[in-house]
Amino acid sequence: MSTLMQGLGLVIALATIGAATLAILTRSTVTAVLAAGLVSLLASVLFVVLAAPDVAMTEAAIGSGLTTFLFFFVMGRIRRESEK
Repeated sequence: MSTLMQGLGLVIALATIGAATLAILTRSTVTAVLAAGLVSLLASVLFVVLAAPDVAMTEAAIGSGLTTFLFFFVMGRIRRESEK
């Protein structure tokens, strides 16, 4: 692996750790869900850097896209139920 790829992998890994820390420490549910989605998105980019595009596509579609959508969908349902 070239030095450029190692550097890019390190930057992505540090950004992932930062987003995960934000997801854990924030008090806002919306921010936590978005940060968790960012962790998954950065993981999919890291998989591309590591030459695993099939895993990256699965992580991006399910981990980042579907999971984040489901969190927001459920949060909307909970808010509507509590307003009744």
